[in-house]
Amino acid sequence: MNLKISALEYVEQVKNGDISAEDFVSSSIDRIKNVDDKLHAFLQVNSKAVEHAQQIDKKIKSGEKVGQCFGMPISIKDNICIKHSKTTCASKMLEKFTAPYDATVISKLKQEDAIFVGKANMDEFAMGLTTEFSAYGPSKNPWNTDYVPGGSSGGSAVSVSAFECIASLGSDTGGSVRNPASFCSVVGFKPTYGLISRFGLISYANSIEQIGPITRTVKDTAFLLNILSGLDSNDNTTIENGNQDYLADIDSGIEGKKIGIIQEMMGEGIDPSVLSATNDAVSKLEGLGAVCEKVSIDMVKYSVASYYTITATEAGSNLARYDNLRYGYEFPVEGFEFNSYISKARAKFGPEVIRRMILGGFVPSAGHAGKYFLKALKVKSKLTKEVKDAFKKFDYLIAPTVPVLPFKLGEKIDDPIALFLVDINTVMSNLSGIPSISVPFSISNGLPIGIQLLANHGEDKSLLQAAKALESTVNLPEVPI
Repeated sequence: MNLKISALEYVEQVKNGDISAEDFVSSSIDRIKNVDDKLHAFLQVNSKAVEHAQQIDKKIKSGEKVGQCFGMPISIKDNICIKHSKTTCASKMLEKFTAPYDATVISKLKQEDAIFVGKANMDEFAMGLTTEFSAYGPSKNPWNTDYVPGGSSGGSAVSVSAFECIASLGSDTGGSVRNPASFCSVVGFKPTYGLISRFGLISYANSIEQIGPITRTVKDTAFLLNILSGLDSNDNTTIENGNQDYLADIDSGIEGKKIGIIQEMMGEGIDPSVLSATNDAVSKLEGLGAVCEKVSIDMVKYSVASYYTITATEAGSNLARYDNLRYGYEFPVEGFEFNSYISKARAKFGPEVIRRMILGGFVPSAGHAGKYFLKALKVKSKLTKEVKDAFKKFDYLIAPTVPVLPFKLGEKIDDPIALFLVDINTVMSNLSGIPSISVPFSISNGLPIGIQLLANHGEDKSLLQAAKALESTVNLPEVPI
């Protein structure tokens, strides 16, 4: 069974009777059994996946209407709720939590007959960018298992890259879909804020996070976006998408389009091979008829500080609910007064979550709010204005997805500042609410490099057209695992 096909190829082959959903899903489960001991992409595997595939095949044979996914195997980041399934956020705090309802994205995929093969590993509560902060151990990069796969949606990217499933859903608060997509050589898409419902996503930082697909091709991303996007009465931040077909005209190219090369994302701290790959991508886009010019977005240099101040504040609020009274684990209350009990119970959180919760209590507090939190909001506002101004001149912006190559497991884990700075190129998209995508572009010393394209608010369809054009210039080797 060829597990290396795209989502659209899978749909076509099942429709034509060339393959069955059962055979493909069975092969995917076997693949997980064979390689996931090395990769640790999954926290749990769906034991009923093959049974669900058999039901899809019966519907096809009997001529019943079948959803667009035709039993396609998809992994789901473990902070997205699937009814009656454990949803741990890769944390010991939620080790035994079973979701009582489906996230909206899960309901939409179920309606289209997708099959969930398992819950993907992640940094605890999505706080991290290497997947090393999972309470259940790190995922590993399938291109070289000594290296990090990126995060926080690391397990999602690994599962797609290593052919354990066809696609995955992750969440992106500051690059958590695009970062691992770049590190694992797959496509990672962060939509316009509000385009995909967050109902059923366990919150980290509500004002900027988004669910996004991770796929092998740009067309597969467009296919999933057709299913996932649109208004949701359970999420008041969702926006109308005008019933757009994101697959339509995806091959229309970029001739005559203007692309801004973000200078603040191409300077100090960038790996020479990443810089070279980005310059090569610019040349290829120019070869397709685009006009590329340098652009400066001054607030980028303050974006990481603003991002971590805002997200820590929101995380401190969101994670306050984990007091072990409503959610948590078995821990007797005898011998404690209220505050000491909650303090002791929260010791189950990992070090990165604790760091951000403490920061989230400090920066908005009396006497510090003006100095830190309000200033961070001003940076966010000014950055958003600069981004809007840039799109008055350019159709798209371009930069490396991540300024460095994947690094070795453990290399940066004790240096939070160095880790935070890896986010320099991705947080702008979240702070300003615009869509962005990481496209696999090259391999250097056996490690992947992704290129990031960004578009104006609501221009997700146009962005996918540009990403497809860039993708058409690339011919990459297969993942070695």
